[in-house]
Amino acid sequence: KKKKKLNKKNCAKFYCSLAIAFPNGTYKTFSGTVNGRISKEPKGNNGFGYDPIFVPNGYKKTFGEMTAILKDKISHRYKAFNKIKRYFKY
Repeated sequence: KKKKKLNKKNCAKFYCSLAIAFPNGTYKTFSGTVNGRISKEPKGNNGFGYDPIFVPNGYKKTFGEMTAILKDKISHRYKAFNKIKRYFKY
């Protein structure tokens, strides 16, 4: 079975970086990434910005076609905020 060649021209990622500054002057950063590709045409009406053209790896739908619940579970923001949650052990 032939593997699909990766087209570097349509590779994309969403990246979120969050920082928390503490009263003692220190800070901690947390990040989350979702890798994917750009679709040939916009699909879906959900979300905003680039959501209708971004297809996350492992999925056939764009963020714009996904439900908010699914998108939120795999989003770059969710991953970054989840790291903060684990850091504070909530």
